[in-house]
Amino acid sequence: MSILIAKADGTLEPFDERKLVSSLSRAGAEAAVAAQIAHDVSVTLQPGTTTGEIYRRAFAHLREHKRGMAARYSLKRALLDFGPSGFPFESYLAKLFEVEGWHTKVDQIVQGHCVEHEVDVVMTKKDADKEKTTYVEAKFHNTAGFKTDLKTVLYVQARIEDIAANYPKDPTRTRGMVVTNTKFTAPAVQYAECRGLELLSWEYPRTNNLHDRIEAAKLYPVTALTSLSKRDKTNLLSQRLVLCNTLPQETRALATAGITGKKADAVLEEVGSLCIPGTAV
Repeated sequence: MSILIAKADGTLEPFDERKLVSSLSRAGAEAAVAAQIAHDVSVTLQPGTTTGEIYRRAFAHLREHKRGMAARYSLKRALLDFGPSGFPFESYLAKLFEVEGWHTKVDQIVQGHCVEHEVDVVMTKKDADKEKTTYVEAKFHNTAGFKTDLKTVLYVQARIEDIAANYPKDPTRTRGMVVTNTKFTAPAVQYAECRGLELLSWEYPRTNNLHDRIEAAKLYPVTALTSLSKRDKTNLLSQRLVLCNTLPQETRALATAGITGKKADAVLEEVGSLCIPGTAV
Protein backbone atom coordinates (compact mmCIF):
# COMPACT_ATOMS: atom_id res chain seq x y z
CA MET A 1 0.00 0.00 0.00
CA SER A 2 1.27 3.46 -0.91
CA ILE A 3 2.26 5.88 1.84
CA LEU A 4 -0.20 8.75 2.30
CA ILE A 5 1.44 12.15 1.98
CA ALA A 6 0.05 15.58 2.90
CA LYS A 7 -0.62 18.09 0.11
CA ALA A 8 -0.25 21.85 0.60
CA ASP A 9 -3.99 22.23 1.31
CA GLY A 10 -3.85 19.60 4.07
CA THR A 11 -5.50 16.75 2.18
CA LEU A 12 -3.86 13.34 1.95
CA GLU A 13 -3.06 11.37 -1.19
CA PRO A 14 -0.99 8.26 -1.95
CA PHE A 15 2.60 9.02 -2.87
CA ASP A 16 3.12 8.46 -6.60
CA GLU A 17 6.77 7.99 -7.47
CA ARG A 18 5.94 8.50 -11.15
CA LYS A 19 4.81 12.08 -10.49
CA LEU A 20 8.10 12.89 -8.83
CA VAL A 21 10.02 11.33 -11.72
CA SER A 22 7.96 13.41 -14.16
CA SER A 23 8.62 16.69 -12.33
CA LEU A 24 12.35 15.94 -12.15
CA SER A 25 12.39 15.09 -15.85
CA ARG A 26 10.68 18.39 -16.70
CA ALA A 27 13.47 20.11 -14.79
CA GLY A 28 15.95 18.57 -17.22
CA ALA A 29 17.14 15.52 -15.28
CA GLU A 30 18.01 12.49 -17.38
CA ALA A 31 15.58 9.57 -16.99
CA ALA A 32 18.04 7.50 -14.95
CA VAL A 33 18.87 10.42 -12.64
CA ALA A 34 15.19 11.27 -12.12
CA ALA A 35 14.35 7.64 -11.33
CA GLN A 36 17.23 7.30 -8.87
CA ILE A 37 16.36 10.52 -7.02
CA ALA A 38 12.68 9.56 -6.83
CA HIS A 39 13.64 6.16 -5.41
CA ASP A 40 16.04 7.69 -2.89
CA VAL A 41 13.31 10.07 -1.70
CA SER A 42 10.58 7.40 -1.60
CA VAL A 43 12.46 5.08 0.76
CA THR A 44 12.74 7.87 3.35
CA LEU A 45 9.03 8.75 3.44
CA GLN A 46 6.82 8.37 6.49
CA PRO A 47 2.99 8.63 6.59
CA GLY A 48 2.01 12.29 6.57
CA THR A 49 5.23 13.58 5.00
CA THR A 50 4.33 16.84 3.29
CA THR A 51 4.75 17.55 -0.41
CA GLY A 52 6.91 20.50 0.66
CA GLU A 53 9.30 18.16 2.46
CA ILE A 54 9.36 15.82 -0.54
CA TYR A 55 10.24 18.82 -2.71
CA ARG A 56 13.08 19.81 -0.37
CA ARG A 57 14.56 16.32 -0.37
CA ALA A 58 14.35 15.94 -4.15
CA PHE A 59 15.75 19.43 -4.62
CA ALA A 60 18.73 18.63 -2.40
CA HIS A 61 19.52 15.51 -4.45
CA LEU A 62 19.10 17.39 -7.72
CA ARG A 63 21.26 20.27 -6.54
CA GLU A 64 24.07 17.79 -5.81
CA HIS A 65 23.70 16.51 -9.38
CA LYS A 66 23.52 19.85 -11.22
CA ARG A 67 22.66 23.34 -10.01
CA GLY A 68 20.88 24.51 -13.20
CA MET A 69 18.49 21.58 -13.07
CA ALA A 70 17.75 22.29 -9.41
CA ALA A 71 16.80 25.86 -10.22
CA ARG A 72 14.37 24.68 -12.91
CA TYR A 73 12.85 22.19 -10.48
CA SER A 74 12.38 25.01 -7.96
CA LEU A 75 10.52 27.23 -10.43
CA LYS A 76 7.08 26.89 -8.81
CA ARG A 77 8.52 27.73 -5.40
CA ALA A 78 10.46 30.60 -6.98
CA LEU A 79 7.17 32.26 -7.91
CA LEU A 80 5.93 31.85 -4.33
CA ASP A 81 9.05 33.73 -3.21
CA PHE A 82 7.90 36.90 -5.01
CA GLY A 83 5.97 37.97 -1.88
CA PRO A 84 4.71 39.74 0.05
CA SER A 85 4.09 42.44 -2.58
CA GLY A 86 2.29 41.35 -5.74
CA PHE A 87 4.23 43.76 -7.95
CA PRO A 88 7.06 41.35 -8.91
CA PHE A 89 4.46 38.82 -10.10
CA GLU A 90 2.66 41.45 -12.20
CA SER A 91 5.95 42.62 -13.71
CA TYR A 92 7.01 39.04 -14.38
CA LEU A 93 3.73 38.25 -16.16
CA ALA A 94 4.09 41.38 -18.30
CA LYS A 95 7.54 40.21 -19.43
CA LEU A 96 6.21 36.73 -20.15
CA PHE A 97 3.39 38.10 -22.31
CA GLU A 98 5.86 40.38 -24.13
CA VAL A 99 7.88 37.31 -25.13
CA GLU A 100 4.62 35.91 -26.54
CA GLY A 101 4.19 38.98 -28.76
CA TRP A 102 2.00 41.29 -26.66
CA HIS A 103 2.62 44.93 -25.84
CA THR A 104 2.09 45.32 -22.09
CA LYS A 105 1.57 48.01 -19.47
CA VAL A 106 1.54 47.33 -15.72
CA ASP A 107 -0.70 48.88 -13.06
CA GLN A 108 -3.05 50.86 -15.28
CA ILE A 109 -6.19 52.88 -14.53
CA VAL A 110 -8.82 52.02 -17.16
CA GLN A 111 -12.11 53.87 -17.59
CA GLY A 112 -15.18 51.68 -17.58
CA HIS A 113 -18.71 52.69 -18.52
CA CYS A 114 -19.59 53.33 -14.88
CA VAL A 115 -16.32 53.69 -12.93
CA GLU A 116 -12.53 53.56 -13.26
CA HIS A 117 -10.75 50.26 -12.72
CA GLU A 118 -7.20 49.49 -11.61
CA VAL A 119 -5.86 46.76 -13.89
CA ASP A 120 -2.68 44.82 -13.09
CA VAL A 121 -1.58 44.23 -16.70
CA VAL A 122 -3.07 45.58 -19.92
CA MET A 123 -1.87 43.74 -23.03
CA THR A 124 -2.55 44.62 -26.64
CA LYS A 125 -1.82 42.91 -29.94
CA LYS A 126 -2.87 43.51 -33.53
CA ASP A 127 -4.65 40.58 -35.13
CA ALA A 128 -5.87 40.85 -38.74
CA ASP A 129 -5.61 44.66 -38.57
CA LYS A 130 -7.72 44.75 -35.42
CA GLU A 131 -6.31 45.51 -32.02
CA LYS A 132 -7.09 43.00 -29.30
CA THR A 133 -6.88 44.04 -25.68
CA THR A 134 -6.76 41.72 -22.68
CA TYR A 135 -7.09 43.01 -19.13
CA VAL A 136 -5.22 40.81 -16.68
CA GLU A 137 -5.92 40.39 -12.98
CA ALA A 138 -2.82 38.90 -11.30
CA LYS A 139 -3.63 36.98 -8.11
CA PHE A 140 -0.38 36.26 -6.33
CA HIS A 141 -0.23 33.88 -3.38
CA ASN A 142 2.89 33.09 -1.33
CA THR A 143 1.36 29.86 0.01
CA ALA A 144 1.07 26.86 -2.31
CA GLY A 145 -2.22 25.63 -0.81
CA PHE A 146 -4.08 28.93 -1.30
CA LYS A 147 -6.51 28.89 -4.24
CA THR A 148 -8.12 31.72 -6.20
CA ASP A 149 -11.86 31.37 -5.69
CA LEU A 150 -15.20 32.13 -7.34
CA LYS A 151 -15.45 35.56 -5.73
CA THR A 152 -12.37 36.71 -7.62
CA VAL A 153 -13.54 35.61 -11.06
CA LEU A 154 -16.98 37.11 -10.40
CA TYR A 155 -15.60 40.58 -9.72
CA VAL A 156 -13.10 40.36 -12.61
CA GLN A 157 -15.91 39.43 -15.01
CA ALA A 158 -17.98 42.38 -13.76
CA ARG A 159 -14.99 44.67 -14.28
CA ILE A 160 -14.45 43.42 -17.84
CA GLU A 161 -18.11 43.91 -18.68
CA ASP A 162 -17.97 47.51 -17.44
CA ILE A 163 -14.84 48.23 -19.52
CA ALA A 164 -16.31 46.48 -22.58
CA ALA A 165 -19.41 48.67 -22.35
CA ASN A 166 -17.24 51.52 -23.63
CA TYR A 167 -16.86 49.61 -26.92
CA PRO A 168 -20.42 48.59 -27.84
CA LYS A 169 -19.59 48.27 -31.55
CA ASP A 170 -16.62 45.98 -30.95
CA PRO A 171 -17.26 43.74 -27.91
CA THR A 172 -14.56 41.26 -28.98
CA ARG A 173 -11.93 43.96 -28.52
CA THR A 174 -12.00 43.52 -24.76
CA ARG A 175 -11.18 40.26 -23.03
CA GLY A 176 -10.38 39.38 -19.45
CA MET A 177 -7.87 37.03 -17.88
CA VAL A 178 -7.13 35.96 -14.31
CA VAL A 179 -3.65 34.59 -13.65
CA THR A 180 -2.53 32.96 -10.42
CA ASN A 181 0.71 31.27 -9.45
CA THR A 182 -1.17 28.55 -7.52
CA LYS A 183 -4.58 27.04 -8.39
CA PHE A 184 -8.25 27.93 -8.94
CA THR A 185 -11.17 26.38 -7.11
CA ALA A 186 -13.51 24.17 -9.16
CA PRO A 187 -16.43 26.70 -9.02
CA ALA A 188 -14.07 29.45 -10.25
CA VAL A 189 -13.08 27.33 -13.25
CA GLN A 190 -16.71 26.35 -13.96
CA TYR A 191 -17.91 29.96 -13.93
CA ALA A 192 -15.01 31.28 -16.00
CA GLU A 193 -15.48 28.60 -18.67
CA CYS A 194 -19.19 29.43 -18.82
CA ARG A 195 -18.58 33.19 -19.21
CA GLY A 196 -15.55 33.03 -21.50
CA LEU A 197 -13.15 34.48 -18.94
CA GLU A 198 -9.64 33.18 -19.54
CA LEU A 199 -7.88 31.54 -16.60
CA LEU A 200 -4.20 30.75 -16.28
CA SER A 201 -2.58 28.97 -13.34
CA TRP A 202 0.40 26.75 -12.69
CA GLU A 203 -1.48 23.68 -13.97
CA TYR A 204 -4.53 25.16 -15.76
CA PRO A 205 -5.38 24.69 -18.55
CA ARG A 206 -4.02 21.20 -19.00
CA THR A 207 -1.69 22.38 -21.79
CA ASN A 208 -0.20 25.83 -22.33
CA ASN A 209 -0.58 26.55 -18.63
CA LEU A 210 1.65 28.95 -16.71
CA HIS A 211 4.37 26.34 -16.17
CA ASP A 212 4.38 25.38 -19.86
CA ARG A 213 4.54 29.01 -20.99
CA ILE A 214 7.41 29.86 -18.66
CA GLU A 215 9.40 26.86 -19.87
CA ALA A 216 8.66 27.72 -23.51
CA ALA A 217 9.82 31.31 -22.99
CA LYS A 218 12.84 30.28 -20.86
CA LEU A 219 11.97 33.24 -18.67
CA TYR A 220 13.22 32.50 -15.15
CA PRO A 221 12.85 34.82 -12.14
CA VAL A 222 15.76 35.82 -9.92
CA THR A 223 14.07 33.87 -7.13
CA ALA A 224 14.88 30.61 -9.00
CA LEU A 225 18.61 31.11 -8.53
CA THR A 226 19.96 28.70 -5.92
CA SER A 227 23.15 30.74 -5.47
CA LEU A 228 21.15 33.60 -3.93
CA SER A 229 20.01 33.75 -0.31
CA LYS A 230 16.49 34.82 0.59
CA ARG A 231 17.88 38.21 1.61
CA ASP A 232 19.71 38.54 -1.73
CA LYS A 233 16.48 37.85 -3.62
CA THR A 234 14.54 40.38 -1.54
CA ASN A 235 17.21 43.01 -2.18
CA LEU A 236 17.07 42.44 -5.93
CA LEU A 237 13.27 42.46 -6.05
CA SER A 238 13.26 45.74 -4.10
CA GLN A 239 15.19 47.21 -7.03
CA ARG A 240 12.49 45.83 -9.34
CA LEU A 241 14.87 43.28 -10.83
CA VAL A 242 12.67 40.28 -11.57
CA LEU A 243 14.31 38.38 -14.43
CA CYS A 244 17.57 36.53 -13.91
CA ASN A 245 18.67 37.04 -17.53
CA THR A 246 18.96 40.79 -16.84
CA LEU A 247 21.56 40.35 -14.08
CA PRO A 248 24.68 40.28 -16.31
CA GLN A 249 23.85 43.87 -17.32
CA GLU A 250 23.01 44.88 -13.74
CA THR A 251 26.33 44.46 -11.93
CA ARG A 252 25.75 47.72 -10.05
CA ALA A 253 22.43 46.39 -8.79
CA LEU A 254 24.14 43.20 -7.68
CA ALA A 255 26.65 45.26 -5.72
CA THR A 256 23.84 47.34 -4.18
CA ALA A 257 22.24 44.08 -3.07
CA GLY A 258 25.53 43.07 -1.41
CA ILE A 259 26.41 40.48 -4.07
CA THR A 260 30.07 40.96 -4.99
CA GLY A 261 33.31 39.09 -5.60
CA LYS A 262 33.19 35.29 -5.78
CA LYS A 263 29.53 35.25 -4.85
CA ALA A 264 28.68 37.49 -7.80
CA ASP A 265 30.74 35.20 -10.04
CA ALA A 266 28.78 32.17 -8.81
CA VAL A 267 25.47 33.95 -9.39
CA LEU A 268 26.41 34.96 -12.94
CA GLU A 269 27.64 31.44 -13.67
CA GLU A 270 24.27 30.05 -12.64
CA VAL A 271 22.50 32.74 -14.68
CA GLY A 272 24.46 31.52 -17.70
CA SER A 273 23.42 27.91 -17.14
CA LEU A 274 19.77 28.61 -16.41
CA CYS A 275 18.65 31.86 -17.98
CA ILE A 276 20.68 32.59 -21.11
CA PRO A 277 19.33 30.89 -24.28
CA GLY A 278 21.71 28.51 -25.96
CA THR A 279 23.94 27.83 -22.97
CA ALA A 280 24.33 24.39 -21.48
CA VAL A 281 22.83 23.44 -18.17
